[in-house]
Amino acid sequence: MTIQTTRLSDPAVRAFVAAVNAHDREAFMELLAPGATMADDGSDRDLDDWIDREIFSTHGHMEVDRESNGGRALIARYSNDTWGEMRTRWTFTVEDDGKISRFETEQA
Repeated sequence: MTIQTTRLSDPAVRAFVAAVNAHDREAFMELLAPGATMADDGSDRDLDDWIDREIFSTHGHMEVDRESNGGRALIARYSNDTWGEMRTRWTFTVEDDGKISRFETEQA
């Protein structure tokens, strides 16, 4: 059963999912702390390159099935025009100011 984005527990993660699904790169970038990092399948990636390739140029979309760790860990069905749909795990590091300093994703 999908969790509605508006019901996700962590405000930063909720805004992250909303920005991905709205294809709003500007809102997405505003959520990130300066120098934010990310990893895909255990390997650090260039953040700007990855989000353009995996989210914004390919219509990325997240349907969240489960959350844990106070809403900072998600199991979601992620889809984009390149890969279709896959079951993914996302984890987020959110700083005291509410900005995301790191996110990691991998197949679940």
